[in-house]
Amino acid sequence: MKMFKTLFIALIFLGLIWVDLPESIKTKYNIPGKIDVSVFGINIKKDFTTKLGLDLKGGSSLIFEADTSKVKREDLNDALNSARDVIERRINFFGVTEPQIQTVKTGNKYRLSVDLPGIENSHEAIRLIGQTAQLTFKELPGEKIATTTPIFLQLTKDTGLSGLHILKSTVEFDNQNGQPQVGLKFNKKGTELFASITKRNIGKPVGIFLDNMPLTTPNVQTEILDGSAVITGNFTTEEAKKLTIAINSGALPLPIKLVEQKNIGPTLGEIEVKKSIYAGAIGLSMVLLFMIIYYGRLGLIASLGLLIYGLISFFIFKAIPLVLTLPGVAGFILSIGMAVDSNILIFERIKEEQRKGRSFDIAVRLGFGRAIDAIKDANVTTMTVAFILFNPLNWEFLPQFGMVRGFALTLAIGVGTSLFTGVVITKRLINMFYKVK
Repeated sequence: MKMFKTLFIALIFLGLIWVDLPESIKTKYNIPGKIDVSVFGINIKKDFTTKLGLDLKGGSSLIFEADTSKVKREDLNDALNSARDVIERRINFFGVTEPQIQTVKTGNKYRLSVDLPGIENSHEAIRLIGQTAQLTFKELPGEKIATTTPIFLQLTKDTGLSGLHILKSTVEFDNQNGQPQVGLKFNKKGTELFASITKRNIGKPVGIFLDNMPLTTPNVQTEILDGSAVITGNFTTEEAKKLTIAINSGALPLPIKLVEQKNIGPTLGEIEVKKSIYAGAIGLSMVLLFMIIYYGRLGLIASLGLLIYGLISFFIFKAIPLVLTLPGVAGFILSIGMAVDSNILIFERIKEEQRKGRSFDIAVRLGFGRAIDAIKDANVTTMTVAFILFNPLNWEFLPQFGMVRGFALTLAIGVGTSLFTGVVITKRLINMFYKVK
């Protein structure tokens, strides 16, 4: 049993090292950097490459200002979310990976911040992003053709009905079975067009397209004359909400204009990466040296725990995956100090118990038990600050910028991991090396 446990721990340790290896080393020695296996008929694909943000990788930063003058106040959030989703869809279609898109309110103005890592020539992306979303209704071909093929779009027939004719799309629930469905309400012109479309397509599908990409292709059950329709299907509430937002992105016109553009060259990013690595290496070395000199063998154990903490944290960054920015790296380096702080509290408690004449075994147990409250309080406080900085609920009176959130997220992950390694792993290492019973 002990041998099996040791082997299991060794495999986990090797897995951490494999994931955390730099891409340059993996490429040099032909070490695979991703998982692509099939287990019990389930395909598992996972890429463990490091994702770098705009400030480290270089690229373009675009700021668009949204014209909200024609949008009702109650529809403003939906309109902004719709615009953000459309931009993200267009960027992914353009081939940009890991874009960072956020809505930011500055005074009475609403803006969309778009970061495109790795894209230096952004003129085509600007042209693509700057268009207002185009929602259209199309009659579909009789034969079954995959909606992802180019021939499918060529065989569709434009009906003249568009997002301009939709007053609003909402999530509704069926009165009989409670299933979520998507409701559509058309204006006067849209009501006339929709009545004509449904009359000639009873029993046939009519597609709803956003930027020529099919959102849904529901079948027409009957002629609809009153301008109110519902799209039914086996929707979850979340799926119905996403479809509603997508339709509203074409139904709620929200023109945007480019007000700021910055290009960051990869050379600057490379310099900042090197500086970050140097700063992290120097800081970590000084911390390890202090722990070893001041605490001796306990310091060596804490240093080993700190290295394990680094492996676990970086594994989490790659597994999520987390887009690393310079503030994010700073948050990770700061969390190293929190990890050391936990060890210092524990070791000082152990020394205090030893000064009272207790044996090392008892001092270790009491030291861990009495230090844990202070460690929890410190970490909960830091996690609360990280939560406020990350601002997951997008409160306007708190930060909403990506780099601040990157700092908060890496800090929170680092603090959570340091709590685990400082209390659990360090204790196991002490028990292992000192044979504490």
